[in-house]
Amino acid sequence: MSGSRTGRPRVAVVAEFYPSRRDPVLGIWAHRQALAARDAGAEVQVLVLHRLVPPRASLAAGAGGAAGALAALVRQPRRQTLDDLPVHYVPYISPPRDRFYASWGAWAAPPLARALRRLARSFPFELIHAHNAVPAADAVRRAHPRTPLIVSVHGGDVLYTAGRDRAGAEAVARGLGAAQLVLANSEGIAELARTHGAGETRVVHLGAELPPAQRAARRDGPPTLVTVAHLIARKRHGDVLRAMAVLAQRHPTLRYAIIGEGPERIALEGLAARLDVAGRVDFLGQLEPAEAVERAQRCTLFVMPSTDEAFGVAYVEAMAGGVPAIGCRGEPGPEEIAAAGDGFLLVPPGDIERLTQRIDELLSDPQRLREAAQRARATVAANFTWERCGEQTLAAYEHVLG
Repeated sequence: MSGSRTGRPRVAVVAEFYPSRRDPVLGIWAHRQALAARDAGAEVQVLVLHRLVPPRASLAAGAGGAAGALAALVRQPRRQTLDDLPVHYVPYISPPRDRFYASWGAWAAPPLARALRRLARSFPFELIHAHNAVPAADAVRRAHPRTPLIVSVHGGDVLYTAGRDRAGAEAVARGLGAAQLVLANSEGIAELARTHGAGETRVVHLGAELPPAQRAARRDGPPTLVTVAHLIARKRHGDVLRAMAVLAQRHPTLRYAIIGEGPERIALEGLAARLDVAGRVDFLGQLEPAEAVERAQRCTLFVMPSTDEAFGVAYVEAMAGGVPAIGCRGEPGPEEIAAAGDGFLLVPPGDIERLTQRIDELLSDPQRLREAAQRARATVAANFTWERCGEQTLAAYEHVLG
């Protein structure tokens, strides 16, 4: 809703993925970017598209699981303050994700329109920043078409939704096409966004907090690999487990910390048992964001040879604490992080032999490992801080409003 400028852009952020009582990790990157933009000088309030349909996993657990999941969704307060940032949860319903995700923007638009009108009475926003074309930007263009719109693309739109079917491609094109500016989390994602309907694009990297250098340099206990990620196939935790099995004789005290939950957990636990490494693998589950970062930064080497990786905040969060990282060659995010500086190694996707070699090279050479740790931290300090993200996000707001 346009109004007289105050010098500080007034921005309504709209997101599907955002932390809540039920899941404090979901969409934490969107929350951190909103905080960074606020700290850089914008006035920000957030509206979360809060779908009142239990996830499929809870439905598979039977009536009790579905009822509990639905109760948790319903109990979510409609308004919270997270880190002094006002967050409004906008309930809506929609059909199943697998077949109808492209239409979710249409389902969310009516309640979002009402929520935006209410918000405008107390917070006359000048700009809407939607995270993802589907469903957020598609819902915004239907609900509040006259307000300038920025859309952030984090990968899912252009790597998955647009390629699923014609409806997905059209919904992504509508969402991106409605934006005055599209922000991408890497150059590769920006290029894909342009092929799927975006006009003007900018790259704004997400970031990490830099802990004190003394804490970053401190390592206790046995050498430990770590991955922080949802337990899904494309994150390729299994490749790390297989590398662990090969490294067992050369590095008998090596451990592997897996932080996160997801549908692959049972399969990964079974694989660890078959490879005879289960006693050296710690499935830590989903941790609070700050605890997950702190645990990862106590480890020796961050390893996530994932595919379809648009950026990868978890890499730079580990590197900020002086933990070198390994990702996959040919992926938009890992390629860009590696090009920004040292402390990040790339291996071909699915190449367990090369992955094992890279881990072994670092673990077997303490001096090289120390230098990689120092360079990893320096790379984040120069390129991937939340302060830098906030400044670039604010500049994007001012560019559109200017």
